[in-house]
Amino acid sequence: MVRAGHNVEHVSTRHLDFESCYLAVSACDPRFDGRFYTAVTSTGIYCRPVCPARTPARKNVRFYRHAASAEAAGFRPCRRCRPELSPGAPGWDVRADLVGRALRLIGDGEADDHGVSGLARRLNVTERHLHRLFVAELGTGPLAVARTRRLLLAKQLLTETHLPIADVAFASGFGSVRQFNAAMKESYGFAPGDLRKTTGAVGAVPRPCLAPHGLTLRLHYRGPYDAAALFRYLAARAIPGTESVTWPAGESAESGEIGQDAGGRPTYLRAVPGGWIALVPVADHIRLTVRTADTRQLARIVARCRRLLDLDADPEAITSALGATSLGPLVAERPGLRVPGAFDGFELAVRAVVGQQISVAGARTLLGRIAARAGTAVTAPPGDEVTPVTLLFPTADRLAAADLTGLGLTTRRVGTLRALAEEVAAGRIDLDGAEDVPETVAKLLRLPGIGPWTASYVALRALGDPDAWPGGDLVLKRTMQCLGIPAEHAERWRPWRAYAALHLWNASTGPAAARDI
Repeated sequence: MVRAGHNVEHVSTRHLDFESCYLAVSACDPRFDGRFYTAVTSTGIYCRPVCPARTPARKNVRFYRHAASAEAAGFRPCRRCRPELSPGAPGWDVRADLVGRALRLIGDGEADDHGVSGLARRLNVTERHLHRLFVAELGTGPLAVARTRRLLLAKQLLTETHLPIADVAFASGFGSVRQFNAAMKESYGFAPGDLRKTTGAVGAVPRPCLAPHGLTLRLHYRGPYDAAALFRYLAARAIPGTESVTWPAGESAESGEIGQDAGGRPTYLRAVPGGWIALVPVADHIRLTVRTADTRQLARIVARCRRLLDLDADPEAITSALGATSLGPLVAERPGLRVPGAFDGFELAVRAVVGQQISVAGARTLLGRIAARAGTAVTAPPGDEVTPVTLLFPTADRLAAADLTGLGLTTRRVGTLRALAEEVAAGRIDLDGAEDVPETVAKLLRLPGIGPWTASYVALRALGDPDAWPGGDLVLKRTMQCLGIPAEHAERWRPWRAYAALHLWNASTGPAAARDI
């Protein structure tokens, strides 16, 4: 590891500190994985900081903040450490600036679907201004970043699955097989088929990753990672028909840590267009299984699963900041606690509105009724088995037009849901990260029936704001009072107040399923 007292934040600044980066590479320090990439001029290869290869000489090393920056400079990804497996850089969610929001949308496939011009329109800036900001921050433009994301996902699919090359091309976001082949040859110097022929010799990943019931990929994160707490949280709130969390026989969402054997792990299931996905915590990663008739949405699914499970968080920075405060004992007890995110921002906002002033179980029941009334049935892939997830949660336009009477919702709550759905459907509110968080929160607060708690909860889970703080939450207030923590201490927890809230919620009395959060 890097020497004691070494400041992790040195490598998250706009200009990378060479000495800090080189020390991290020399130590193969996993805390720095995804924060920067090491390019070696003598080999033309760029690597992750955790690459097991021999540390290159200082004179041959260059450091880049993003994989796209290294590729734009002419370097190819290492086949040994595989940069496509790096967790995302954690600093962008903290900054939440325009480049950070653009990177989130690129990961969600916005540039693949609508081009850089469409990406700029979504962000309400000119294409030229967006390009200028990317070059200033990353050394390359958004088009190159989107292309690198496609190439790295394709590389992972070629290495870890037996998916046909044509399907790999479309699943990773390319418009045609010809375009895919040309991009691979231009950037990496070999054709897709050449990489697949040599994957058995690489030895980095076993090949049998095409599961009997779906395509399987690994989603990596920075440890420690408290998967048990996060999956318990999701289990208590799973919307019937849309999502489900199953636990091994003899265990439940209220039980302790996740077992080490294959039968001791929970499984999160969720309906997606054309099929379903499954997420299972396995050793040092999350196993994602995708069973869908349309693999073109794979990149979007991967990005949204990473946000749902908060896989790009930086536990080292969070623990360092919160551990030195009045939350120290709680942080030491659960250093890998993560903030549960959202697979779909609008769905989470509906959940927040429905859950106002009722129990988690009550909100879950109502959400299941909404999904059954206004959702869309999923057509399972041919030959698929029966799954408990068969409904897509209604989109904003479907919910805005739906009849929500007779579901157990109050007239006022129905009015709030309709107003929210109409604003999102019209594009006046964006809940998938394109807008500045304070701007989105301000728009939510202008809607009837949405107050500070609801808006903060949406910011915390849907918008991925690590500093969101639902200060009016009664559970937080009671827990802080029981622990003797003054209310003003919350200011000391910036910019990680969302994680502080999770530690306090987790410390409150009673099982997670019974808490009104």
